[in-house]
Amino acid sequence: MPGCEAGAGAEAAQARAEVGAGAGRRRGGDRLENRLRWVGCDGMIGWVFIPGLELSRRFYREAVWPAVVARFGDVPHSAARVGGGSEVLGFDTARSADHEWGPRVQLFLADGDDRGPAIHAALREDLPKEFLGHPTHFVGDGIGVMTPTNGPVDHRVEVTTPAAWFAAHLGFDPRAGVSTADWLGTPAQTLAEVTGGAVFHDPSGVLSDARERLAWYPDDVWRYVLACQWQRLGQEEAFVGRCGEVGDELGSAIVAARQVRDLVRLALLAHRRYPPYAKWLGSAFRLLPTDLAPVLRAVLAATDWHTREAHLAAAYTALAEAHNALGLTAPLDPSTGPYHHRPYRVLRTDRFARALIDGITDPALRRRPLIGAIDQFADNTDLVSNVPLRRNVLRHSFE
Repeated sequence: MPGCEAGAGAEAAQARAEVGAGAGRRRGGDRLENRLRWVGCDGMIGWVFIPGLELSRRFYREAVWPAVVARFGDVPHSAARVGGGSEVLGFDTARSADHEWGPRVQLFLADGDDRGPAIHAALREDLPKEFLGHPTHFVGDGIGVMTPTNGPVDHRVEVTTPAAWFAAHLGFDPRAGVSTADWLGTPAQTLAEVTGGAVFHDPSGVLSDARERLAWYPDDVWRYVLACQWQRLGQEEAFVGRCGEVGDELGSAIVAARQVRDLVRLALLAHRRYPPYAKWLGSAFRLLPTDLAPVLRAVLAATDWHTREAHLAAAYTALAEAHNALGLTAPLDPSTGPYHHRPYRVLRTDRFARALIDGITDPALRRRPLIGAIDQFADNTDLVSNVPLRRNVLRHSFE
């Protein structure tokens, strides 16, 4: 705190000295620092940010596991930080600390081990009240916030089993195999959450094996979701020009923004990356080895439909060339042209969808309507985040 250094006392000096303990590198080359508490001369508390995965790793090794061993001995388990949370995708910042962020970890006991409730209760009493300056106690109605306490700790150590966790988050256990319906009924955001994050301890390989099974779509399913993404683009690619032609620049811009979103998702799928939900879609796209971002920003910044359409045409061509480089189909013409007899520049993306479908070997998947995975035809959060509901919707789409 400016002007407070001299009066901050020994605690502040110690915190500054400890910043950098456990230092490393995070994505983009930023310095990895500890988020340690200090108290300024005005009594205010400050922190230095540490990425959530590093915080969780140290919390497990330095606080959680020692507390479990002290009470229960060497319990067979795996430990990880997976599931929901910006830190699992590597996108957390200091802002993330305002809800459901902090010292968090999952302990996976062996299937059939019924000591989970006892371990959870013991940790309420035995965990430190704070770790590296972070309260380990969370308060909130459904959404927890780190809050100091003098009593038992309402912690975010999830004590579970692989079978229970997979059932709750996926609706199936990948260790028993992953069906086509399982793949298509699981949003890409969820697949990213299960395969992202970090595993801290897994001697049996139970987590690593399951995550490997979900690392990416099987070839037929990948072709199918790519085909459906191309199909979505084709449904509205002529509307940017048509809206503009009738003087509806707002409508043209809305359609263009929808196309940009679908182009970003297509680029991620082509690079074998699960597209996350809207908040992190651009952040994930920024990590791809592509120079398409300036073109897409130009689409969104355009104030007239001719300019908007020209930039979109460039983006279509770039992704068409990227598609040809994948070798999943015979090369297709990447140039844009008129929409039938109308002067709107389109790629006719349905060509790419049909070519991809022709390469699918599963007859049932080849016959399936080009509606895609659950989050390609439904983006309502209350649907895609509800495991039984989304699986039921997907199941009916197979009938």
